[in-house]
Amino acid sequence: MPASLVISAPASGVGKTTLTLALARAWRKRGLNVQCFKSGPDYIDPAFHAAATGRASVSVDSWAMDRGTIAHLVSRGGNADVVLAEGSMGLFDGVAARGVSGTGATADIAEMLGWPVVLVIDPSGQAQTAAAIAAGLRDYRAGVRLGGVVLNRVASPRHEDLVRRALNEAGIKVFGALPRHAEISLPKRHLGLVQAEEQAEIGKLIDEAARFVAEHVDLDAVLHSAGQWSPQAAANGLNVTPPGQRIALARDAAFSFVYPHMLEAWRAAGAEIVPFSPLADEAPDASANVCWLPGGYPELHAGKIAANARFRSGLRAFAETRPVHGECGGYMVLGAGLTDADGISHEMAGLLGLETSFAKRRMHLGYRLAELAAPMPGHQPGARLRGHEFHYSTILAQPDTPLAVVHDATGAVIAETGSRRGHATGTFFHLIAEDR
Repeated sequence: MPASLVISAPASGVGKTTLTLALARAWRKRGLNVQCFKSGPDYIDPAFHAAATGRASVSVDSWAMDRGTIAHLVSRGGNADVVLAEGSMGLFDGVAARGVSGTGATADIAEMLGWPVVLVIDPSGQAQTAAAIAAGLRDYRAGVRLGGVVLNRVASPRHEDLVRRALNEAGIKVFGALPRHAEISLPKRHLGLVQAEEQAEIGKLIDEAARFVAEHVDLDAVLHSAGQWSPQAAANGLNVTPPGQRIALARDAAFSFVYPHMLEAWRAAGAEIVPFSPLADEAPDASANVCWLPGGYPELHAGKIAANARFRSGLRAFAETRPVHGECGGYMVLGAGLTDADGISHEMAGLLGLETSFAKRRMHLGYRLAELAAPMPGHQPGARLRGHEFHYSTILAQPDTPLAVVHDATGAVIAETGSRRGHATGTFFHLIAEDR
């Protein structure tokens, strides 16, 4: 049975991803097979997990997914030696209203699967208070078990000693303490980490993180704290319908936000995925029966997208007879225009009337439940879709027929309805699962 752990923290930005990658690579160097997962709606961290372990990682989400889907996704860890689930935000952070099987909190996954939690604690600017925070997290929810903590960014040996003593008095194991080490900082930008596929030196960075963590953390003690997990047979698989039989998928640095479980679900249902690169001025494959433009960073490449006439004309020709769908950044590219952060307006594909701007950035973040008012690839009117929205663009115009009535996690109706015109559809949310 695999040893299983959840890596979490009191808040974002404490070092969960770095510790997860370091532990995964360090144990892999010891000859162990390591399987990673990500709690929450994340399409960036799983690629880092795969780089560290050599095994595909997927997200599991208690707000959007039922227990059967989560059980199906994590069952791939049944043949691993170690299973690590990286949390999102703080351990208990989720939305106010319960979703399919929880609020989206990392604690939901830890309790549901019975996996102990390793907390990453950053005691910067505090000492004994760090122990109070760890003890509070340990005792907050009876079904969540704390295995121990790793201290990150300790200022000095004296600082470490003060925090260790307080944690020991609280009965909390300390697996190690990491001093500040700039060489293992992962680069970031406005939607999170710079993606693994864009970092040529990612393997070296993970190796250095593994070396550093192995030097300061008792890896055997961490492993000893893990639960012995036996995967349960899932009653159902992934509740996702592919958008078509042969899918032309935009895939490059501008179109890279795709949940790995979605692609797996499409393939498992018999669909074929044919990638193409708009940045390389490629058009969707003419033999495909649907085109899908995922999110990404079109705002960083708007000038090139606007100049790539073969891509835009090919996409327009495709949409004359077959459906084209865009998610978030893909939706923006299907629109009439995109204004970049410098205030320069770029002409997009024009399949929809949507106009967006990054000149005045405003964050849009949260779960979305959409009831379709019109069909989109793979789904009929009335279908209820669960997804997540995260972008900084501002809508200047959204003149087309609304695609759906969209609610946030509290049930409030939001303005980002998506659009439909002819064979083109688009949404600001990224689809995670069908609500069945």
